[in-house]
Amino acid sequence: MTPASEKKPRGRSSGGTGRAKALTPSRVTALVLLALAVVFIVENTSKVEIRLLVPVVTMPLYLALLGMFVLGGLCGALLIRGRGK
Repeated sequence: MTPASEKKPRGRSSGGTGRAKALTPSRVTALVLLALAVVFIVENTSKVEIRLLVPVVTMPLYLALLGMFVLGGLCGALLIRGRGK
């Protein structure tokens, strides 16, 4: 029988903090793309006219780009959610 001080705790890995598992290549790619999108939005702050079917709206370009970014993310989330069914 071994002393209690030599027993390993159950359910825990033997080393590391688990951060290596959190930074998968797909997550790193997503973070890089997110950073590029943010830089692109910040660099495009001029006012533009946007036609929404009939009305013409004047707004900063970064708001239009941010809106399209959010809509694209929502579409992607819906497609991924639908794939699981």
